[in-house]
Amino acid sequence: MGVFPENFLWGGAVAANQCEGAYLEDGKGLSVQDVMPYGVRGDRTEKPTEDNMKLIGIDFYHRYQEDIRLFAEMGFRVFRTSIAWSRIFPKGDEEEPNEAGLAFYDRLFDECLKYGMEPLVTISHYETPLYLAEHYNGWTNRKLIGFYERYVRVLFDRYKGKVKYWLTFNEINSILHAPFMSGGIGTPKEKLSRQDLYQAAHHELVASALAVKIGHEVMPEAKIGCMILSMPTYPLTPSPDDVIQVMEDEHKNYFFGDVHARGRYPGYMKRYFRENGIEIAMEPEDKEILKNTVDFVSFSYYMSCCATADPERAQKGEGNLLGGVPNPTLKASEWGWQIDPKGLRYVLNMFWDRWQKPLFIVENGLGAVDVLTENEEGKLTVEDDYRIQYLHDHLVQVGEALLDGVEVMGYTSWGCIDVVSASTAELKKRYGYIYVDRNDDGTGTLNRYKKKSFYWYKDVIASNGESL
Repeated sequence: MGVFPENFLWGGAVAANQCEGAYLEDGKGLSVQDVMPYGVRGDRTEKPTEDNMKLIGIDFYHRYQEDIRLFAEMGFRVFRTSIAWSRIFPKGDEEEPNEAGLAFYDRLFDECLKYGMEPLVTISHYETPLYLAEHYNGWTNRKLIGFYERYVRVLFDRYKGKVKYWLTFNEINSILHAPFMSGGIGTPKEKLSRQDLYQAAHHELVASALAVKIGHEVMPEAKIGCMILSMPTYPLTPSPDDVIQVMEDEHKNYFFGDVHARGRYPGYMKRYFRENGIEIAMEPEDKEILKNTVDFVSFSYYMSCCATADPERAQKGEGNLLGGVPNPTLKASEWGWQIDPKGLRYVLNMFWDRWQKPLFIVENGLGAVDVLTENEEGKLTVEDDYRIQYLHDHLVQVGEALLDGVEVMGYTSWGCIDVVSASTAELKKRYGYIYVDRNDDGTGTLNRYKKKSFYWYKDVIASNGESL
């Protein structure tokens, strides 16, 4: 497929909390991730338990040079990672940042730039400082806007010559489904009112728009985007009731993109608020701040789902954050995530038509149980043809969307090196082109091994997609 533009940003993506480890080194404070999954209220502990794999992760904090070199060997033009907020502000509400944390990311970004690899940085990727969750109930508290503003000013001032591409919040719409992980909200999910949930979402939206405003002032050449969890929804039947159910389900996700890209609350959400007794407390300046719209829209895409208005047929699918009714025409992965490459073309067209903003696919991939084996040359590898097939089929659909006229900036597949799961703290669900020798019981050498997909993706990048 010779349709990918010459400046297309090929690369991969990780999150600090899933790969770095070193959870208390160099002054870092605890984040909500350090107590998950055991910290999702109810059985929450204020201290990390020793069997939380994220405390060591894949030791990227100490091995980043080796890993960046491997990414460069694949030909990455961009590397998406996040900054651990609690490395910069250990509690989140301090006046002054932690210099050792800032210095680490200086070294990391310098290493990327050494190979001509652009960093794409997520400012807040499911890693709110735990102190802000414990003492402020996370984003339900408006004070977090000020703490986040201080944090982004420090980042933009420090890295303005090194980082051109920024994302404000990872999968911002996921706050509706995972309020502790996404928003640092301590109230148990079953006790959290819609009022408080959407108030927290409002605070995040204002903070995100404020980051865009500040970023454009400090770094006029930088591009600042939002990041949305996308999961297109199809009607289970042709019934108009099912089609309307799809529209209402999609609105809850479109809402976050609409505010980011259009700079105001859409009418359908105002109706939803009225009918559900929700009154968003807004400060006088909020409406003006929200007018600072993003330069591009980024999103994750793993699967699609169906919706129906018939309660008897509305059984939920397994394994995904947004739920949804399984599609009887699609196959599923080992984790029950339905595989739908054409859904990626569909979502690219829907987002482009709706917002007319450049789009960036910043997460996509197949989580699977990989087996390390010896190849004919006696080298340890993973014969992951299943992953190659998944990625190939999705990238072909990206090419179709480009032919449709959609402006796509780039593609960073998720977990380009194996990482620990954010929600379950497992390592057995692997996404990477690079196998990390670490197991769920904590054993392993942490050695890195190139999978078959490593060489496949290297060819895709070298040919700018023509090998697909």
